[in-house]
Amino acid sequence: MSPKLNVIIASTRPGRIGPTVAKWFSEFAEREGNFDVELVDLAEFKLPLLDEPMHPAMMQYQHAHTKAWSRSVASADAYLIVTPEYDFFAPAGLVNAIQAVMREWSYKPAGIVSYGGISGGLRASQVVRQLLGNVNAVAIAQSVPLPFVQQFIGDDGAFRPSEPVVDGTKVMLNELQRWTVALASLREPKTEQKAAA
Repeated sequence: MSPKLNVIIASTRPGRIGPTVAKWFSEFAEREGNFDVELVDLAEFKLPLLDEPMHPAMMQYQHAHTKAWSRSVASADAYLIVTPEYDFFAPAGLVNAIQAVMREWSYKPAGIVSYGGISGGLRASQVVRQLLGNVNAVAIAQSVPLPFVQQFIGDDGAFRPSEPVVDGTKVMLNELQRWTVALASLREPKTEQKAAA
């Protein structure tokens, strides 16, 4: 069975192009064949701002939306986060979603596709990389920035990447697969935990 990759649409704004971009990356990852791929729309979880009474490390969630998000994050072996850049920073909804759970991210690699204006969302990407490290995930060095993202959206609304974007995506997915395999033993429950379960 192939490891599971969650492709996460990080933008929750009305009128967003995140789903269009993420759909292409999800389908491309599926065709490459290294992962079982699930497209995950952060907007569907409707996560409020850190509304759980217990620290996320406790994993004692009280609310249905947090439990659903926890299951989604925990189900994956790796992540591909598709994020815009807002005001030279990552979207607040994505920051909140990463911080809403904690242990579910541990020992799993993440690739980042960022989009925006001339910077291609690289400043948002760097913020997300640091935050993922703080929850014990591994943000890989290979990322795919999309400068002036509208240039890749056709009149029909479909995402059409350039050759460098396609090439960069292949490199990123290959690295994600390698890290997923390398980190697998760290994601396995410890013997004592298995016995206690």
